[in-house]
Amino acid sequence: MEHKDLNRLKVVLAEKKKTNKWLCEQLGVNPTTVSKWCTNSSQPSVSMVFKVMEVLDVNIGQVINIPKKHSCKTVSHR
Repeated sequence: MEHKDLNRLKVVLAEKKKTNKWLCEQLGVNPTTVSKWCTNSSQPSVSMVFKVMEVLDVNIGQVINIPKKHSCKTVSHR
């Protein structure tokens, strides 16, 4: 499975006119950590994604790329 661009953090930071440094200060994490998230070389934990969403005032779809083939589908029970 390809893990390229799982998150859109770099794009969201640019849209919000915020820097990696600002985000690491808001979250209390190392600047290297935020840099790795922005380059998609590593991913934040689920709990950290929720903190990022709160700090940047965005929803999950703005932060995480959810592939269409992995989207939830309703299963009918007959």
